[in-house]
Amino acid sequence: MILKINGDINKYYVQTLCMVFFPGATFGENELPGEDVPEITVDLYRDSDNTNVTAYVSIKLNDKLCEATESVSLDEEINFATHEAIAVGRAVFAAGKELLGHTPPWGILTGVRPAKVANSILRSGKGILKAKKVLRDEYFLNPQKAALAVSVANAEWKMMKKTPRDTCSLYVSIPFCPSRCAYCSFVSYTTKRLLSMIDDYLEALLVDLDDTFNTIKRLGLRVTTVYIGGGTPTTLSAEQLDRLLTKINQNIDPSALLEFTLEAGRPDTITREKLVVAKNHGVTRVSVNPQTLNDDILKEIGRKHTVEDFFRAYDLACEIGFRDINVDLIAGLPGDDFKNFSETVDKIIDLAPSNITVHTFCVKKASDALRNNSSVYSLTGGDAAKSVAYSQLKTKFAGYKPYYMYRQKNTVGNLENVGFAIEGHEGLYNVYMMEEFQHIFAVGAGAVTKLVKFENGYNSDSQILRLFRPKYPYEYLAEENSEGINERREKNRSEIFKFFGIEE
Repeated sequence: MILKINGDINKYYVQTLCMVFFPGATFGENELPGEDVPEITVDLYRDSDNTNVTAYVSIKLNDKLCEATESVSLDEEINFATHEAIAVGRAVFAAGKELLGHTPPWGILTGVRPAKVANSILRSGKGILKAKKVLRDEYFLNPQKAALAVSVANAEWKMMKKTPRDTCSLYVSIPFCPSRCAYCSFVSYTTKRLLSMIDDYLEALLVDLDDTFNTIKRLGLRVTTVYIGGGTPTTLSAEQLDRLLTKINQNIDPSALLEFTLEAGRPDTITREKLVVAKNHGVTRVSVNPQTLNDDILKEIGRKHTVEDFFRAYDLACEIGFRDINVDLIAGLPGDDFKNFSETVDKIIDLAPSNITVHTFCVKKASDALRNNSSVYSLTGGDAAKSVAYSQLKTKFAGYKPYYMYRQKNTVGNLENVGFAIEGHEGLYNVYMMEEFQHIFAVGAGAVTKLVKFENGYNSDSQILRLFRPKYPYEYLAEENSEGINERREKNRSEIFKFFGIEE
């Protein structure tokens, strides 16, 4: 894609707007005009009397050119971060809609957190009806998506008000998988040589955990949720899992946690022995993820398990007695259609797990699916849009409520990922991680600690401190085993204490 921007507007924001209409688009500096190469020009300026900001957008695709001009009064009461963003968003939306004859379901709402705007409106006291109206009229969401965003925001807001300020959560990264799914871009490792790193990785992780818990205690914080994710944490053996959970139990009382999650995920890694170890150490929530109940599609996407494996693992989790079981599904997978997906949804609802998470197929740049098939993106979403709508309707009728949601770039149909739960069984960490009203301490490769300083209640004025760990396991190990590791830890602690305004 060729993108030309004239005016003071964030380039990344404009790119995300363009990708609403052109999923999978790239923005190379040296891209040349040609067939099927979109050319987009954005001009942004203020009127001479400085009362209006105006955006002009033209989109050319082959021999078709569509243009749009949108002006916004600088004193207009709006909920956007800037007037410039409103004008550009509206102009891109109008030109893209005319060019392609497609109305994006999420309008011009960009970013990973679609409930954020609704959250800010609800917190201001304007109410649910006002929030829906703003999303429809200012962001151009269709009524169904506006209602979904407000419903999720309302659920999150209830959780926010119950979350004490002196609490935090812990994320533990296990970035290993028995095999790599075709759509995956997570920092996970699958070859025998790299899987052989697990013992050394675990040794370093246990030391990292002790250090992190010491910091948490010095800050006077109380851990409310623990989430062990990946990768696939049950790639660990039962003995390795026991060592990890024992270390966590040595630092906190698991019975005092609101939630203790083990993202088992892959049914082919789940055994009775591993689940018993988890239950004995206080784990209350596990994920058992089929993605689809179709063996042919599972094979196509590189999952090394069968539908039968899923039912075996799910029955084991039920038998051992975890309080909550989450099941992940993916709508819009290659080779899938509405008939198969709707049957999958029906069968999962019949199992009555406390949590069902419905993702929409999204291909990342590092995934095998993109390398093998560059045409995996879809503007309209095909059966994915119908499948997502079906999942939301069926879960509602079955007594589930949406409680958290996020979106990703280059998702089929520009659709969303939604977590549904039976009331009282929401996955708390999912909300804590997505929204910015609790501290998240994270250990392991690719982990990101996110600390929050509230300036004016739970709102967008909060300051965030993010601390990043090395992305890959071998980099993490190299750092943890380096001579400067104690100096690095001390530097991080100093930065954290300074952020909290605490003298060391």
